[in-house]
Amino acid sequence: MTRYRVLFVCMGNICRSPTAHGVFQHQVDARGWGHWLLVDSAGTHNYHPDSPPDERSQAHARRRGYDLTALRARQVQDADFETFDLILAMDHDNLAELQARCPSRHQSKLRRLTEFCQTHTADVVPDPYYGGSGGFERVLDLVEDACAGLVLHVQEQSKGTRP
Repeated sequence: MTRYRVLFVCMGNICRSPTAHGVFQHQVDARGWGHWLLVDSAGTHNYHPDSPPDERSQAHARRRGYDLTALRARQVQDADFETFDLILAMDHDNLAELQARCPSRHQSKLRRLTEFCQTHTADVVPDPYYGGSGGFERVLDLVEDACAGLVLHVQEQSKGTRP
């Protein structure tokens, strides 16, 4: 079976990318797409290997019905550029890091998550790590919006290939 694979990437893989992972996985599961669509997240840096998402990310996500408890931080691996169909960075710095590491034949897979926003006009998903609860809520607002647009994109990209 052909699978479509989406990877969300931030710096440490404990705030933004696991939030996007959890939100998108929730949308994938709600549509019954889990058998053909694989969702994962990673960080450009290996700051928190095997750590769960930041407690604040988990708490804010939980309030909106998303469970991030099973997710664990990992660093982007060279094989990810081959494996994933779409690799979505949370900001320009992490996109640049990915572009520097990615083989030229896979550069087209790299994009920013906010490119899929339907109602928000943010250029990036800002890092909430050093801020207050408002930052984590802003991340969720942007991620939910972008993931809604991403669902439409994946649906269009996978026509004729998904079961």
